[in-house]
Amino acid sequence: MICLAASVRKLLMQHRSADPFSEQEIRGLGLQRPALHLEPREVLFTPEEDHRGELYILEKGRIRIYKMTLEGRELTIDMVVAGVVFGEMALTGQRGQEMYAQAMEPSVVCPLSCTELEHLMLEKPEVGVRIVHLLSERLRYYQSRVEDMSFKDAPSRLASFILHLVEREGVVNRKGHKIPTHYTHEYLGTVINANRETVTRAFARLQDEGVVELNRRHIYVTDIEALQRIAAYRVLDHDRRTQNAMSRRASSFA
Repeated sequence: MICLAASVRKLLMQHRSADPFSEQEIRGLGLQRPALHLEPREVLFTPEEDHRGELYILEKGRIRIYKMTLEGRELTIDMVVAGVVFGEMALTGQRGQEMYAQAMEPSVVCPLSCTELEHLMLEKPEVGVRIVHLLSERLRYYQSRVEDMSFKDAPSRLASFILHLVEREGVVNRKGHKIPTHYTHEYLGTVINANRETVTRAFARLQDEGVVELNRRHIYVTDIEALQRIAAYRVLDHDRRTQNAMSRRASSFA
């Protein structure tokens, strides 16, 4: 195991990032259990089910990972696209008791147990390292989502998610960056934890700033640098600067 760990560390240093698996690569992994075929809106797992020791590789389609808030609203954690590994809560020893996974279009999901993962890492260390990278990237994304929810207002949260969409699926055109997938305000509200009206106001703010456009229900990013600045805005940082300015002003009258 020491030799295996050393090999994994060496591969991690050599491969800084990992692209999603292709359909051909997934089929070449030699997974033992049959793939699961899901219809749109069909649920893969719920909080009531124990999925410890389970991972999944999405071969086709899109899977939405979400949880329910205390107010009874759906909060979308992520939209999994083809070739991505998900279900990383199994690796942390948690049951993922708050998470749901739902197909948003016809999807094919390949189950992968921790036992199979260990076998892959022994037989094909480069594949195991790639899976670890994919899981690590998703963990970093989840952490950034938590920070967004904790420190940012609705326009900044929306800007952060639009930047994520640009990175994941954006297409460069004469207007800037186009998001080819149509995302409803209702869905975006489940992502940034806001109601439809708040999403509409946040979009209006971004449009007024001249950073995005809505055309035929598609999002176009017209000023990526300005969008990045808005996405980086933190309410607490702003409040702290305001408080410091007020303190300096007060001291000048002392």
